[in-house]
Amino acid sequence: MAYIPPYLGSSGLSIPAYADILNDLLGQFQTIYGQNVYMGPDSADYQFISAVALKISDTMQALQLVYNARAPLTAIGADLDSIVKLNGLTRKVASYSTCPVVITGTTGTVITNGVVRDVNGYTWNLPPQVTIQTGGTVTVTATCSTSGNINAAIGQISIIATPTAGWTAVTNTVPASAGQPIETDAQLRARQSLSVALPSRSMLAGTQAGIAAVPGVTRYNILENPTNATDSYGNPPHSITCVVENGTDAAVAQAIYNNRSIGCYTNGTDTVTVTDPYTGATMPISFYRPTYVPIYVTLNVHPLAGYSSSTGAAIQTAVANYLNSLQIGESITISALYGAALSVMPNLSLPMFSIKGLFAGTSPNPTTSLDITLLFYQVASGSIGNISLAMV
Repeated sequence: MAYIPPYLGSSGLSIPAYADILNDLLGQFQTIYGQNVYMGPDSADYQFISAVALKISDTMQALQLVYNARAPLTAIGADLDSIVKLNGLTRKVASYSTCPVVITGTTGTVITNGVVRDVNGYTWNLPPQVTIQTGGTVTVTATCSTSGNINAAIGQISIIATPTAGWTAVTNTVPASAGQPIETDAQLRARQSLSVALPSRSMLAGTQAGIAAVPGVTRYNILENPTNATDSYGNPPHSITCVVENGTDAAVAQAIYNNRSIGCYTNGTDTVTVTDPYTGATMPISFYRPTYVPIYVTLNVHPLAGYSSSTGAAIQTAVANYLNSLQIGESITISALYGAALSVMPNLSLPMFSIKGLFAGTSPNPTTSLDITLLFYQVASGSIGNISLAMV
């Protein structure tokens, strides 16, 4: 294409490409010094002009970034952080997974700065000082030392990383509450878009936006039953049902209270009393915490050229990551499990393996290939240890 100076049009800012800038400069040079001047890529003049063209192109790209920083849909990084402040939003920082663990040992044993490890190699820090109680056990909250969505199924936090005399065992009887990585640009844009629902859309959308803005909240599922009868999920009439992962109980309850409609019943198993800051009246606000359902997957894999043990590990990781990416109440589809496994191949035209069978279920050693439907308050939990590969 011919060189066109940067301009603002109906589609926004348009800038010339590097090749157009280069060709225009080369043409201008030959206009000045004559068409017979040698301008091959190996010439000194060509090399110098290409360097100048690159600098001009870099400046044009910077101009494009500055222009894009004006709107949430195109701003990135720090610019996006600045512009969403107009909506009263800040980017969510990374948080750490937590899990109650049962410490077993001799009564009275004091564990200082104890560390435990799960079967996947992640370390979890105990409180600074733990004392084993009468009966030989004590339950404390362990915090993962790695930020982000680190999962641990029941029984997977089972290794003592800092041996202490009198401390004999550790285990977790419930799955870990996963943390979250730092909020991505795409996630922040989506939340910014959702946040405008607070004043302008339905109260249900406003409630969803309010919950999404609670610090620490990672996933949520919000249902409304406006009828006079119990709905298909079993939720009572004229109610909203909020299933919220992470965030403090008080902050979640306050977000629901601030946005629910007048006289609307809040359904759930966790109840927090909220006080109206203006009238002083109190009201119980109920909601659910998600129930984590471990998903077991068995793949019959036939290795082909290029397959290695690292390929198998990549399949397990991809399938586990897919399961952990599902939203609360979202079903597990067999076809998506195939897709997750196949995604590790860089080129499907040159496959490294063939999947001869795939089975999934909520208990070990699954034998069916049916989609798994979860209840509205359940969420899939994926773990590398629950993804089995059988070579066929």
